[in-house]
Amino acid sequence: MASIRCAHASSTAKSFLRIASREYSSAATRPTPESAPLEFLIPRCASKRMSPRGTTAQGAPTLRGCTFMTPMDVRHFSASHARKATVCVRNPLKDEDGNDMILEITPRAAKRLTTIMTKDANPNLALRIQVESGGCHGFQYLMSLVTIPPPEDPKRAEVVREDDTIFQFAEDGTAPVPEAPRIILDEPSLDLLKGSKVDFTQELIGSQFKIVDNPLATSSCGCGTSFDIKA
Repeated sequence: MASIRCAHASSTAKSFLRIASREYSSAATRPTPESAPLEFLIPRCASKRMSPRGTTAQGAPTLRGCTFMTPMDVRHFSASHARKATVCVRNPLKDEDGNDMILEITPRAAKRLTTIMTKDANPNLALRIQVESGGCHGFQYLMSLVTIPPPEDPKRAEVVREDDTIFQFAEDGTAPVPEAPRIILDEPSLDLLKGSKVDFTQELIGSQFKIVDNPLATSSCGCGTSFDIKA
């Protein structure tokens, strides 16, 4: 497989051309964290004793047997970021808008990868995801299990290429442990899959790892392995 690289993060259109021009052999495999109160009045049925002059005993105005919430009654709601279950452990990339390009690993996919790693007694196992031109919708997802050698192993460069990015599952948003499940992608593939999720599904047609919630995909085949992108 020919290696196609670019010194800078490419746009989706450039990634389209880079992937479409690849040649393969037959054996190739922001909300803020601070909470914001809802500062508006909500009528609610009065549970307090009403006075004859249209006010509660505490002086709050009423309307047809209901009281308006005073500032002391307003309930404050808070919102916080959901902890991401995936972190980038190698070669983090940003898109042209400066946003992090992330491919999330779902707990189901992480659990399945962990099961395979345990069964094979291979803690260095990872799932490689690659986008190629082809399929019934123009592009297709290709997935394969690879063994990532340790950093000191000279064979590592054959498995982890210079433009590859590695994501690792981090349970409860904490720092990932060394044996946590990993996925690896090349730069053009990540540019077309950013914002997506890697899931594991069990359906009548079989069990498989699957890309879901791809924000760039406009259509896909029934099995979910081929997709089209926004022009």
